[in-house]
Amino acid sequence: MKIVVLWASPNQDGLTAFAKNQVLAGLTEKKAELEVIHLNECRLNHCSACGNGWGDCKAKGCCVQQDDFEDIYSALAGANGFVIVTPVYWHDLAENLKALLDRMRRCDASHNHWLKGKPGLLVACAGGSGRGATQCLCLLEDTLSHMGALAFDRLPITRANRDYMQSALCGAGKAFVNFLTSQSAQ
Repeated sequence: MKIVVLWASPNQDGLTAFAKNQVLAGLTEKKAELEVIHLNECRLNHCSACGNGWGDCKAKGCCVQQDDFEDIYSALAGANGFVIVTPVYWHDLAENLKALLDRMRRCDASHNHWLKGKPGLLVACAGGSGRGATQCLCLLEDTLSHMGALAFDRLPITRANRDYMQSALCGAGKAFVNFLTSQSAQ
C-alpha cells in the first residue's frame, strides 16, 4: 500500500508540520509504504501556458519544463492514494502546491487520467483566525475533481482546534490506510 504525502510549508515546526506529523503517525502505525514530499524543498515552476496555451501537457501528458514536476507527478500516479497537507494563505492553498496542481491538472485531465478515482486525504492548516481552512479545502477538492481524484476526507486545522484534532489527524491516517486496503482487496 503506497501513499504519497505532499506537504507545503516553509516552517518545519509550525501548524502544518504538526498536522503532517500526526497524519504520518497514523499511516506509519498501519504500516503503509510512504513517500513524503516537502514541496518547499522542490523546484516547481508555474505553468507557462506554452504553445497556443496548451503544449505537450495536452498532446503528450507531460510538461516541457525541467524541474521536479515529473518526479512528483509520477510518484502520485504510482501511489494507491495521497495525502495533501497545506498551510492556508488568504483562504487558499500554498502557492507551490497551486503551481503543482495547475500543471498536473493540464496533464491529467486532458491526457493521462492517472489520478482518476485516486483517493486523497486533504488537510488545510490555518493560523491566525483559522477562517480560511474550510474554503481552502473546498478549493483543493474542486481542483482535484478536475482530474477525477476523490476526497476521502477533509480536515480543517486551526490554532484553536490543534490540540483536540491531534487524535483526529492520527485517526484519519489510520482510517485512510484501512480504506485503501479494503479498496485493493475488492
